[in-house]
Amino acid sequence: MTSNEILDGMKGHRDWKLASLMTVLARMVEKGYVYCDRSTRTNYYNAVVGEQQYKVDEGEQLLDKLFHRSITKFIASLYQAEKFSAEEIKELRTYLDSLDENEKS
Repeated sequence: MTSNEILDGMKGHRDWKLASLMTVLARMVEKGYVYCDRSTRTNYYNAVVGEQQYKVDEGEQLLDKLFHRSITKFIASLYQAEKFSAEEIKELRTYLDSLDENEKS
């Protein structure tokens, strides 16, 4: 896709200017998440890494940079800042319990 096609596809989701998108695309190319074909007068961008892998990679970088790889410190900081609702805490507890059950199997 061209940068303008990407920008058009973002309408309704993000209100970015082309310059902002180009900055993000350049960073994603640099990190290896996106490939840029510059063989013609128009640059074409193609995802190299899927959305889920991108989220995993970026999440790991965030944990490493801000919380020294401690998920406990990350969750504690959100909890202390009152960023969790009671329902979200219940969902997190259920999810963690399911991980524990999977390890026992």
